[in-house]
Amino acid sequence: MTAAGTIAVITGASSGIGAATARQLATAGYHVIVTARRKDRIEALAAELTAAGQRATAYALDVTDRAAVNAFAAELDRFPSVNVLINNAGGALGADPVATGDPADWRQMYETNVLGTLNVTQALLPALTASGDGTVLVLSSTAGHSTYEGGAGYVAAKHGAHVLAETLRLEIVGTPVRVIEIAPGMVKTDEFATTRFHGDTEKAAKVYAGVAEPLTADDVADTITWAVTRPSHVNIDLLVVRPRAQASNSKVYREL
Repeated sequence: MTAAGTIAVITGASSGIGAATARQLATAGYHVIVTARRKDRIEALAAELTAAGQRATAYALDVTDRAAVNAFAAELDRFPSVNVLINNAGGALGADPVATGDPADWRQMYETNVLGTLNVTQALLPALTASGDGTVLVLSSTAGHSTYEGGAGYVAAKHGAHVLAETLRLEIVGTPVRVIEIAPGMVKTDEFATTRFHGDTEKAAKVYAGVAEPLTADDVADTITWAVTRPSHVNIDLLVVRPRAQASNSKVYREL
């Protein structure tokens, strides 16, 4: 897909992979519409991109609020077309075993990673189809493809996101919309692990202890941008990306 005149909507763009993706797609020539709950963060990001001569619009949005998502979709009618949707909003909460996991954490992960993706995809799919050349990208995780101890809630949510993408691809084949899934492994961002452990920075640091080079937000954003910018007839159904030190969700080389 060529970037000229194209609009890309990015959810969860206030930090990490979402913000990095917005920067890379804007550099590639897309008009990026950055959304997240933290209005100040996305407005600062849009201002940064605009100051650099790129096209960016900020819109405060909670993807779990269906009424708000519908209102957002209606606002997009003022643009000539919507071409790309990057379903990035998500995240992990807790690392407890099934026996003691917090149901509230499980519920929040499911609502954000699965229902949030469903809400935005359903709301924007008509516009993506009408564009004649649309892309839905779901950022899942290697957790959506393989289980690991202490991760059941997040694994279940990301399995849901994976199945949503896989099923949608089957259901809309023949329409001018492709469905891409990017599944990152270990990514070190400013907030992911800290949020998972409810602000416990010591626990968060242990996730990456001894790993020389976990993936960065820019690494994943580069992968997303590459997939989105393939020619329109090329669909990257599923791309798994891990750091070299990670062979699987439970096999990581650590220099201790």
